[in-house]
Amino acid sequence: MTAYQDDIKHFNQVCQQAGAAWNAISPEYAARMKLQNRFKTGLDIAQYTADIMRADMAAYDADASQYTQSLGCWHGFIGQQKLIAIKKHFGSTKRKYLYLSGWMIAALRSEFGPLPDQSMHEKTSVPALIEELYTFLRQADARELGGLFNQLDDATDDAKKAEIQAKIDNFETHVVPIIADIDAGFGNAEATYLLAKKMIEAGACAIQIENQVSDEKQCGHQDGKVTVPHADFLAKINAVRYAFLELGIDNGIIVARTDSLGAGLTKQIAVTNQPGDLGDLYNSFLDGDVITGADDIANGDVVVKANGKLLKPKRLASGLFQFKAGSGVDRVVLDCITSLQNGADLLWIETEKPHVGQIAEMVNRIREVVPNAKLVYNNSPSFNWTLNFRQQVFDAWQQAGKDVSQYDRKLLMSAEYDSTELAQEADNRIRTFQADAAREAGIFHHLITLPTYHTAALSTDNLAKEYFGDAGMLGYVAGVQRKEIRQGIACVKHQNMSGSDIGDDHKEYFSGEAALKAGGKHNTMNQF
Repeated sequence: MTAYQDDIKHFNQVCQQAGAAWNAISPEYAARMKLQNRFKTGLDIAQYTADIMRADMAAYDADASQYTQSLGCWHGFIGQQKLIAIKKHFGSTKRKYLYLSGWMIAALRSEFGPLPDQSMHEKTSVPALIEELYTFLRQADARELGGLFNQLDDATDDAKKAEIQAKIDNFETHVVPIIADIDAGFGNAEATYLLAKKMIEAGACAIQIENQVSDEKQCGHQDGKVTVPHADFLAKINAVRYAFLELGIDNGIIVARTDSLGAGLTKQIAVTNQPGDLGDLYNSFLDGDVITGADDIANGDVVVKANGKLLKPKRLASGLFQFKAGSGVDRVVLDCITSLQNGADLLWIETEKPHVGQIAEMVNRIREVVPNAKLVYNNSPSFNWTLNFRQQVFDAWQQAGKDVSQYDRKLLMSAEYDSTELAQEADNRIRTFQADAAREAGIFHHLITLPTYHTAALSTDNLAKEYFGDAGMLGYVAGVQRKEIRQGIACVKHQNMSGSDIGDDHKEYFSGEAALKAGGKHNTMNQF
């Protein structure tokens, strides 16, 4: 007996116990509604998706080809359509996640309007978007199952009924893990803990936190990034872990992000108690002048003992301290090892370009200490992927002694190179980048932070150009609707997508033949 049939049996018993007053309640309809609403709370979702993600991490450890992927989504509808498309094209959502980008919340979801990615948006908008995404994914479940229930009712032979029943019994939910960006924690460790709780209660099983200062936080691809000493960052990792444990998600995932590769500044000198401790190691990267006596110290100077020497760190007019040039990689490695040894589960290294060799160099050093270290990596739209990879091919060919005289390295973005051998090789490297980096550089999860921001802008630009131009209505019909119909895009039936058919089903459940349904013969949606 299937879970669906078990639920029918259960509700039949409940209705019988209630007596004649419940005669209008159909046990089968109640079972359908329960199945359409599998997840009752955000914590149910967080536990379900944490289990999935932990299993995926173990699978990757055994086989690096089993990496995972996600796209960043800034609205519940966008996330819903992504998962519907994944099920349509690939038949399963396995190893496919969602990413929640702080950048997109700042740019698109703040009551202040578009904001830079500097943690100025309302912190409550983060758990609100998590809840919104899962509301839309749960609605996608209800919609698809509702269609199957209607097919079951319309089936006229036992074989067809058995086929549809099997689809119901083996239904795969649209609910998948979300890796959610908490930026630098939006304040001190207590603030981080409180926000993490809200995010987990909304359904987040994985929280990504970065080692920048909260009040000076910058986008990872902008200048002016300022990091904090390890002790400060580890306190926030602890805060997130306590939030998971308090809420019963014992296997929740923490992604520790380091921005040290591109961050040349720190706001404070680390506390150190003895040579070689974590604070001393952090301070050893400070740029400054070694001094020998009091005469080398001017009014207002700060002096720290690091590496056994007295150092006068370089202090900027802003009061920030500067790191030594070229120390970024070493700081990244120390950050990552420290985070993994103190409660983080996954790493995020923010880089300035997508280069497998560069990432692998750092990961290999980390794995000398923590062998199963794994990365979440940002396949960022901030990179010029075409130019980067064409230049990588150019450099590799030049180093191998291949003639590259027909190419101008600085101008490789030009369309005149699109059909060349170099451009084709670069495109192939872009195509295989995720698999290559998963295999060679320890990347467990590949994401694109803000792809749907760009696709929305691109598609809107194309539609505006056509619709307001000579094409008129044909701009919409040929550019959008005709493609939706022929590609089988579910939301071409937008009334159905918004829940009209689910509502009709419920009206029939509640009112029987007296139900006033919207999906009758005069509904223009029947044209599709």
